[in-house]
Amino acid sequence: MSETATTLSVQMLVALEAILRGGALCGALDITAAFIVYGYFGAKPLRLLQGIASGLLGSRAYDGGPLTALVGLCLHFFIAFTASSVYVLLSRRVSLLGQYVYVSGALYGVAVYFFMQYIVIPLSAASRPPFSLKMMVIGVIIHIFCVGLPISLVTRRYLNT
Repeated sequence: MSETATTLSVQMLVALEAILRGGALCGALDITAAFIVYGYFGAKPLRLLQGIASGLLGSRAYDGGPLTALVGLCLHFFIAFTASSVYVLLSRRVSLLGQYVYVSGALYGVAVYFFMQYIVIPLSAASRPPFSLKMMVIGVIIHIFCVGLPISLVTRRYLNT
């Protein structure tokens, strides 16, 4: 194998590690925050995870018990790994993301929140609750600290940007 091919292989493995670690951290922090915050408002973890699954399965997700909750958890982590992948790939092209990791991470968290709220959820089979400014502010804060910043910090660590 040539030196160039070896270098590319190492770079791909490092990027993959950043994606996996960033996605896992983001997914774990975000779902934990959701359990705590929505639990405070009376939501149970099983129902919350079924709500995520309803994006794919519609309202019948709420009749599926623990199995559809598991589907919801898998979907949640799929989204987290996707968000991590997008950031890692962008950071390899846009050097500012690595130079200003706190600002870019916070802004990325906000962008992911609004992308989910105004593109992903409306295109899914999930029903949308009515708009609440309070819940939007809570959601944005969660996405800054549990999605954007963890992904940006992990990406910086693994890609040395």
